[in-house]
Amino acid sequence: MYDLVADHNDFIIIDKSPGVGFHREQNSPGLTASVVSRLSIKRLYPVHRLDKMTSGLLLFAKSRDIARQLAGEFYSQSVEKYYIALSDRRPRKKQGLVAGDMDRARRGMWKLLPSMANPAVTQFFSCSIGNNLRLFVLKPHTGKTHQLRVALKSIGSPVLGDPLYYSTSGSVDEADRCYLHSYALIFTLHDETFQFICRPRYGRLFRNESFRKAFRQYEKPWALPWPRMPFR
Repeated sequence: MYDLVADHNDFIIIDKSPGVGFHREQNSPGLTASVVSRLSIKRLYPVHRLDKMTSGLLLFAKSRDIARQLAGEFYSQSVEKYYIALSDRRPRKKQGLVAGDMDRARRGMWKLLPSMANPAVTQFFSCSIGNNLRLFVLKPHTGKTHQLRVALKSIGSPVLGDPLYYSTSGSVDEADRCYLHSYALIFTLHDETFQFICRPRYGRLFRNESFRKAFRQYEKPWALPWPRMPFR
């Protein structure tokens, strides 16, 4: 279900596997319960969440007070989050900003609206990695439901293997996972800055040489020339 990345006095960082949900399913315990049991901790507090099909870095607090502090960091957009994704559809723009309000659509989906009352905001860079595939590095500034998946769908490049927003009519028809991964997380607690990165462990396309070669330019996403945010 996951690999342990860091066990700090105040928090836990794990690398969640794709296809693992937070809630109990049949005879399998939920993610939080599994981490609590494995580490023999009385209780953990999820600070943020990842969709079931998304892999990568996930943060849990060890106390209610720490959870409140970290949740405040997320709410104030002080936490830096970076994701990587693959798509086999050409985007309408190769880098830039996707912003707009989000609303529920049919079949559990969400859609991006042209209004900007309380927008979901995502910045991104991308590059071709060959074989009709494109690598995206994404920096969300908000934490809306399905935000990154909808952002990529809105520019014509849905995440490869996404069960909701990707149709199987592209050039890669049999994706072995949803190719969205929480790669880097930077936050401050007690005046100390913590930085974690985690390469994806699962997915044949994340393991091939063309991805590895292209990804070298994005290994430190915080160092990329991100434009100043107009929505701060």
